[in-house]
Amino acid sequence: MKMTVIKVPDMHCEKCVERIQNLLQEEGLNFQVSLEQKTVTIDGCETCVKTALEALDDLGFTPEIG
Repeated sequence: MKMTVIKVPDMHCEKCVERIQNLLQEEGLNFQVSLEQKTVTIDGCETCVKTALEALDDLGFTPEIG
């Protein structure tokens, strides 16, 4: 599977991580969240990445790929 790293510079605390994890689990995505690196790594297709980006945006974060 392809791994895509999404930077989430405005992820600041464990509560942010919890909100992200809960929503991405609801979306059925395979992912890892790193508060230390301020990243969300998505394991999957372009549709999975698009879904993750939209979910992060819906939560009020400003996700960036790269």
